[in-house]
Amino acid sequence: MTRPDVTVTVIVHNDAERLPRAVASVRRQTHADLEIVISDDHSTDDTPAVARALAAEDPRIRYVRLPGNSGGCSAPRNRGIELSRAPYLMFLDSDDELPERAVETLLAAHRARDLDFAMGAVRRIRVDNGRRSTWMPHLVAEHRTLDGIEADPRLFFEHLATSKMYARAFLDRHHLRFPEGIHYEDQLFSAQAYCLAKTFTIVPEPVYLWYIAPYAAPAAASLSNQRDRLTNVADRIHVQRLIDAFLAESGHESLREDKDHKFLKHDFRMYAGDLPYRDEAWLASFADLVVPYLDTLTPGAYARLPRAERVVVQLVRDRRFADARQAARGLGHDVAPRHVTTGPDGRTYWGDRVPEGAAARRELDLTDLELDTRPFFDARFRHEITDVGRGPGASVDLTVRTYDPALRLPVGPQRAALLLTPGRHRMTVPFRLSPLRPGVFEGRVRLDLAAARLPLWGFDGVRHPVLRLRHEGRAHTGPLLAPPAFPPFTARVPYRSGTTPHRLTVEPEGHSPGRLQLRWEPVGATAVLRPLVHRLR
Repeated sequence: MTRPDVTVTVIVHNDAERLPRAVASVRRQTHADLEIVISDDHSTDDTPAVARALAAEDPRIRYVRLPGNSGGCSAPRNRGIELSRAPYLMFLDSDDELPERAVETLLAAHRARDLDFAMGAVRRIRVDNGRRSTWMPHLVAEHRTLDGIEADPRLFFEHLATSKMYARAFLDRHHLRFPEGIHYEDQLFSAQAYCLAKTFTIVPEPVYLWYIAPYAAPAAASLSNQRDRLTNVADRIHVQRLIDAFLAESGHESLREDKDHKFLKHDFRMYAGDLPYRDEAWLASFADLVVPYLDTLTPGAYARLPRAERVVVQLVRDRRFADARQAARGLGHDVAPRHVTTGPDGRTYWGDRVPEGAAARRELDLTDLELDTRPFFDARFRHEITDVGRGPGASVDLTVRTYDPALRLPVGPQRAALLLTPGRHRMTVPFRLSPLRPGVFEGRVRLDLAAARLPLWGFDGVRHPVLRLRHEGRAHTGPLLAPPAFPPFTARVPYRSGTTPHRLTVEPEGHSPGRLQLRWEPVGATAVLRPLVHRLR
């Protein structure tokens, strides 16, 4: 038997339903001289029978079953490496796919240069709505060859092991295998591969299709989506410490700031967006796990963060959990704090008091944001819904409180409006904000969702209302933050003549940034015909 060019290891555990799709995507590759190793982490469902049937259909497929469940991705991947006969290796999870030209594209990069690995773009596909996006697009936007990770340390953010084709000789030369017995093994393996590789090539073409289920049930959610589990936090911190030790031992300590920045901007940031939905006991345990590690990070990594994220990190380090929850709401949307304080030094600080300690004052200092002088369209306000009620028909009654910590708005009532655009037609609902005290306004508004103008072919999607303020002829638009928890409610909404009914759900966004969320779903014949009409258009 001739040696294949590439071995693709497909790892699987109790995924008999999706395994054929994953394997079929490898069998469809435009470069056909390959072998497929199905590495089963001791499944207990129909996976063994399905895998054996697939192997019987194609001589390029081999099936191996581990003697016991390892509980992770590393052991089945390592078994695939052991069994591989090709000089180049790739890995695929059973719930994902390879684009048809993935093997051809990456193999061509290897044949053009003597590489340790080649990598390409990862397309993320939402299983709930089919929407596609590129993972870390700025890192894979152009074809380039790098002589080591030092040429672009931002690549630490692209830590997926599955987006790459490795030279088997490179892995063997450095005894590089996936670390077993830990989670987030991709992060450690990829950090090691980046640091040990002398030359690698990036191609902009998609080489992996990553299916994302953001609303999966907790038991079925991927590891990265199980952030409510404190063991998840502990596992992530553990692998970071292993990466730090590797950087020190391998002579790559100069990359520590870049790697620390990646942890703060990516790993910690994911937990930060969930903080408003965690209780005090969870937050205390979270701080116990994460703060000792935060204390080891380089100062330069903190300095590279946006100020809003630095504030959340510091409030967690100071165990100011109620404040951390407040600061985390609206992250990424330029939302103001409820209050700011001017210290004796003339600096402006986050919150209702001057922070204690030099480190806290440095991290919570908002002076450079120029809250009191920046242009009105770019001013910082905070719009919170304090009460949500169901009105008549398909209407929603909202009590909205606006915080103006820099006192940009004049004294007295303010004209405001809610803006909503489901489709091409904007819905504008004016209302009045009355002053409660300096810098705080409140108003009530009824949002009649049956009055929204939808496309004739219906609307299937999610929208987040925004609040618009006007002052001296200038407008400011900002997000509308929902209470972290209120019972969602659903109504069947009949629309104007020619537009079929929709199911409309009003709910909190449920994750960062925590806005009010409205979700439309066509019902009846439109639910069947709309996808066809959309394709024809």
